[in-house]
Amino acid sequence: MVEKAAILTAVKKALEAAPERKFGESVELAFNLKNVDLTIPKNRVDEEVQLPKGRGKAPKVAVFASGELAARARAVADVVVVPEQIDELSGDKRRARKLANEMGYFVAEAPLMPTIGRTLGTVLGPRGKMPRPMPPAGDPAAIVRNLKNTVRVRSRDRRTFHAAIGTRQMTAEDLTENAFLIIDRVVKKLERGEQNIASIFVKTTMGPSEKVM
Repeated sequence: MVEKAAILTAVKKALEAAPERKFGESVELAFNLKNVDLTIPKNRVDEEVQLPKGRGKAPKVAVFASGELAARARAVADVVVVPEQIDELSGDKRRARKLANEMGYFVAEAPLMPTIGRTLGTVLGPRGKMPRPMPPAGDPAAIVRNLKNTVRVRSRDRRTFHAAIGTRQMTAEDLTENAFLIIDRVVKKLERGEQNIASIFVKTTMGPSEKVM
């Protein structure tokens, strides 16, 4: 397993080498896999990782809910969609696609899941954004808070894929903690562990890459 010291060195080099930008850059890992057939779905990486040091810039979270649950969700979610609005979105694909692209995650009151699947599944499904079900008595605050610190690490059928570990405004040490956890999760997911990894690099959005391993 790659040592934290090696990750920290690479992160510091990547931050130092990247010119200052007028926007908040993300920092990400780039994985390159080997000796793995990603045309077979079970070999693909698709993990949700809750980052110990947060994402720096939290993704937006939308909640599908009704009644009291919708009222509680409004205090914590970026968008709340009530049942009567689901059909409206279904009839306006452009608006539905815009919502799907703007939100990082969706949560839905469990009884609404069949309706969402039937009406919005063709928009949310291909983007990997089908909602996480939540019981009517669930706590939307806890769920939304966790999702705002979560990243999805997804290879699909490509041997090279990226995973965000935070933003440039975060410390190198915090970025390292996040990177270490993501690497650990990817290694554990792969059939042959580290032997399936050709290389790992770290970089800012527009900066040069630094090799981690």
